[in-house]
Amino acid sequence: MGNLCPKRPRPRLLPGKSTDAALNNQKLNRYTPYPPAPDTQETANNAGCEVLIGLYDYTGRNNELSFLKNDQMIVIDKSDSEWWYVRHSTTGEEGYVPYNYVTIADSLDTKPWFFGNINRKDAEMLLLAKETTSGMFLIRQRDKEQGGFALSIVSKEDNESFVKHYKITSKNGQFWINERRMFESLDELIKHYSELPDGIFKALTTPCVKSKPVLTDLSKELRDQWEIPREDIQLLGVLGSGQFGEVRKGLWKNSTTVAVKTLKPGTMSAASFLEESKIMKRCKHKNLVLLYAVCSIGEPILIVTEFMSNGSLLCFLRSPGGEALSFEELIHMAAQIASGMAYLEKNNLIHRDLAARNILVGEEHVVKIADFGLARLIVDDEYNSQQGSKFPVKWTAPEAIMKSVFTTKSDVWSFGILMMEILTYGGVPYPGMSNAETIQALQKGYRMKAPPECPSSLNSLLQGCWRQKSEMRPTFEYLCDFFENFFVSVENSYKDIEDEN
Repeated sequence: MGNLCPKRPRPRLLPGKSTDAALNNQKLNRYTPYPPAPDTQETANNAGCEVLIGLYDYTGRNNELSFLKNDQMIVIDKSDSEWWYVRHSTTGEEGYVPYNYVTIADSLDTKPWFFGNINRKDAEMLLLAKETTSGMFLIRQRDKEQGGFALSIVSKEDNESFVKHYKITSKNGQFWINERRMFESLDELIKHYSELPDGIFKALTTPCVKSKPVLTDLSKELRDQWEIPREDIQLLGVLGSGQFGEVRKGLWKNSTTVAVKTLKPGTMSAASFLEESKIMKRCKHKNLVLLYAVCSIGEPILIVTEFMSNGSLLCFLRSPGGEALSFEELIHMAAQIASGMAYLEKNNLIHRDLAARNILVGEEHVVKIADFGLARLIVDDEYNSQQGSKFPVKWTAPEAIMKSVFTTKSDVWSFGILMMEILTYGGVPYPGMSNAETIQALQKGYRMKAPPECPSSLNSLLQGCWRQKSEMRPTFEYLCDFFENFFVSVENSYKDIEDEN
């Protein structure tokens, strides 16, 4: 289902400097059916005139409201989780706005340096993925305690960048890194440490740049009715091709960049696809590629999704940018994939074709799972037969190959194979073996080993993913926790904080 690209061997795996990772998983997003336009007077009275401020410019369509960054709006209705109904404070116009483009006025979210409840590893990835300058920083909510914060700063020395973290204590309206120097606000704290280091390793310079958030829908009107006319989509260059079609860059209504998967005629039933798309459309998680719209009337079927700038993980791993990834960055990618799969697991959804070719890479090394659920809809005897050349034997669990039994546990097996692709920078699983030889070897108990540079705990995990009895394999919830906390046993949290108190 994914993109094809030339094979490029990767001879080495270089572990880097260990750092700890997240201690808590992000909360999963929930799907909420879109409400009708609210009764303005009644809901305005109930909302208590809550004031919002625009974080980014937004151009609305139909019953949506256009606004600019820093524009103020009055909340009329927030009952929907993703589209809020508001009144513009200046123009008096009303309409829906995307929830992640606005925030409560005077909240910390309006500050360019505040990144909310992200974990330590995500902060490092954000700071290191940017055009880094020494002293670039951000402040984030700490996972461990309510009301606590952390300051993350990047340093660039001798062409090497690294991030240090400092705990900010918040108590009785005061904030401090060191009790000898207290501040009435985070703004004051930042101002002070921008003028001189005063005990921290680097004076603060510029805030880390915030990327514009991804819209969960192309527009409010496409929230529940996502069948769109073909003329709304302009197809641009080809991003990749596979056995069942190609992926192209596209524009929706000449304004929004999207990715468009064009399926070869006869690949799948339009009726079956529409049923499956209802499930795909409801799935909202930061590590799942968003389904925006479909064109299922006529052929080819078009699947319109969010655009991921760096293409498939397989091709990315084999590129110069992928070859430059550190061991920590590879583990961070694994944690993101496990998080997305844990969401599918919790919602009793099966992917069936989990592989690096079906993982997409965006900016700042964000990875998202694509094509979940589509494999079972393919009308192709070769793809659905273990004997066929198209069937992804090397990624498929034995029970799925021999008995067509697909479960979350067969996805766990595939995740183990995907991890080998990641650890070998796009290497082919079971190198030198044909599909038939792979099946025979598995039946005899053969399992691949992680590259020798990998920690033994990682190899043990992979062997657990490939247990013959599916019920003995780990859950994705466990895998997510494993990778998010991968370095905790090696390195204590906030190791960079000097004990000066």
